[in-house]
Amino acid sequence: MKKLSGFGGLNTATGALRCFPSSGEARAWIASTNLLSRVAIMTLCLCLACSAFGQSSKLNLFIWSEYIDPRIVKQFEKEFSCKVTLDVYEDAESMLSKIQGGGVSLYDVVVPPDHIVPAMVTLKLLAPLRHENIPNLKNLDEKFAGPPYDRSNQFTVAYQWGTVGVYLRKAKDQPLEPTWGLFFDRNQQPGSFVLIDSVRDLLGAALKYKGHSLNSTNLSQLKEARDLILDAKRRCVGFDGSVGAKNKVLAKTARAAIVYSGEAARGTADDADTIYFIPKEGSQIWLDNLAVSAKAPHRDQAEKFINFILDARIGAQLSNFTQFATPNHAARRFIKPEHLNNPAIYPPPEVMAKLEFLEDLGANTRLYDEIWTQIKAR
Repeated sequence: MKKLSGFGGLNTATGALRCFPSSGEARAWIASTNLLSRVAIMTLCLCLACSAFGQSSKLNLFIWSEYIDPRIVKQFEKEFSCKVTLDVYEDAESMLSKIQGGGVSLYDVVVPPDHIVPAMVTLKLLAPLRHENIPNLKNLDEKFAGPPYDRSNQFTVAYQWGTVGVYLRKAKDQPLEPTWGLFFDRNQQPGSFVLIDSVRDLLGAALKYKGHSLNSTNLSQLKEARDLILDAKRRCVGFDGSVGAKNKVLAKTARAAIVYSGEAARGTADDADTIYFIPKEGSQIWLDNLAVSAKAPHRDQAEKFINFILDARIGAQLSNFTQFATPNHAARRFIKPEHLNNPAIYPPPEVMAKLEFLEDLGANTRLYDEIWTQIKAR
């Protein structure tokens, strides 16, 4: 049998069995035992600390595709010793569906558009922001601080803003009218085109073409817009998100597309033979937001990230990359002059006067859902 040293054995001098250790052996054993205990406790504490650090040093971001400079993500990771996991979506409806389907406890920061925010608040999908953790809120332009859907910035902070319009490849021998009729009137069709795969954006374009509000809940007006889109669907090369539609024009597989202004600005920078314009009938101005999911697993990191984005230089770096307009007043002095002077990014006053924000339609949202189902099914 294996025995513990110092607690038994034969005394070689007397032949007697020794049942108790000498005082020196006891002290040595106790000392070694205390040392082992201290090491074990320290190791356990270290493991617990590492586990806690690992949990707090993560951030799960859910955002539109191509909507943040990857260098900003790396800068945040380095500054806050934080690993960022990024998932993307192409339309607001799929984002909302995923958040409702369990994403509320998976993602920390989400980027909802203006008209989706009230529904997310009503559904309790967003956490109130702790303003003491976001001192850079002061950098927001007053036009974008406290928007109508969140007057006190209780749940959201403005991220980027822009417009919906037409991205088009020019043709020297074919002057075109700046109208939504390029899609909705077969006699004005410039060639192959892509329709944006977004219910409010596409129905809004058709409604504007007919002189209606893009927030109309008039059933006859919505049916009129539906029929325009169904006719356009038979003539188009497909539906796509803004990024994909822009890429089709760049690849010359489509002549025109309905896109967001930032994608178009990047496209025109890549190919000088492409242009972007707001149709004469008017269009949509939108404001995207940063928000924290109601059950965010890393809420502290989420608010650090929001504050980081609102830094003046980081805000400028963001808009210089996306080529969307910044709502960050402090960032404007760091924006590239050619971007500030680009009407595709910052429209002139006469164009701004024709732009309309999407509104939360409440129960009337079902009208749009029904119309959209009919469009996709036919």
